[in-house]
Amino acid sequence: MRVVFMGTPGFSVPALDALLSAGHEIAAVYTQPPRPAGRGKKDRPTPVQARAEALGLPVRHPVSLKPQAVQDDFAALNADIGVVVAYGLILPPAVLDAPRHGCLNIHASLLPRWRGAAPIHRAVMAGDAETGICIMQMDAGLDTGPVLLREATPIGPEDTTADLHDRLSVMGGRLIAGALVRIDALIPVPQPEAGVSYATRIDKSEARVDWARPAAEVDRQIRGLSPFPGAWCEIGGERLKLLRSRLATGRGAPGRVLGGFTIACGDGAVEVLEAQRQGRRPMPANEILRGLTLPEVLG
Repeated sequence: MRVVFMGTPGFSVPALDALLSAGHEIAAVYTQPPRPAGRGKKDRPTPVQARAEALGLPVRHPVSLKPQAVQDDFAALNADIGVVVAYGLILPPAVLDAPRHGCLNIHASLLPRWRGAAPIHRAVMAGDAETGICIMQMDAGLDTGPVLLREATPIGPEDTTADLHDRLSVMGGRLIAGALVRIDALIPVPQPEAGVSYATRIDKSEARVDWARPAAEVDRQIRGLSPFPGAWCEIGGERLKLLRSRLATGRGAPGRVLGGFTIACGDGAVEVLEAQRQGRRPMPANEILRGLTLPEVLG
């Protein structure tokens, strides 16, 4: 098929690779414009742009799809289908309707659970037992279109958002390749009205750990916000990012260090397995503790 691919972050790259491996023609790749990044604040292309250019694919990065000229250019591609995964721009009706088969979205949740911007984070933080990928026929709503394919994967007791991100990214590429092979045979299934939830964007104000909360909530916060923005606590005036954890035995006043990097919470305790000091790489907790002495109680 002749495909227009629309994606931006690293999560989108395996889908682009899967479509090429399946033999589809990529008419154009749409992605967000390069933005300043790093210490020098030089414009940096998105992961999708970098991958597309390495593959010799034509890349477009309009700041909006609303201008008529942009929509005309999109329609002129004469695509059979659009494939969208974490693109980051709203697709107007004229864009949604331009390809012969419309546009399909690779969404990282089991719709209608977790429509919106941060489905992986929210699934972990909510304590969901599973998540997955839905291949959805896009409409004018926010992740409201009918679902063509879905596949679930369990959320393990120590899974982080980073773990699920990588797993779901590969799953999404495999499912979209399968969907295009049998696009005419797939039956769109409308999403049920019951069970709708919205995955609002993660705010950095959610990242500070409150040890007075139940251990299960603190554990899910640490894993759900890893690696970005990263749950954190303050030790000796230094912000320490907590990246991996698990529930532990033990009780004490909230924030009390029970041994090693096991911290008492409002109910139960959490063991920190991986953390990152400011300006340093992520390290296992035992390495962190070689150079950092924990107080008796964490604030």
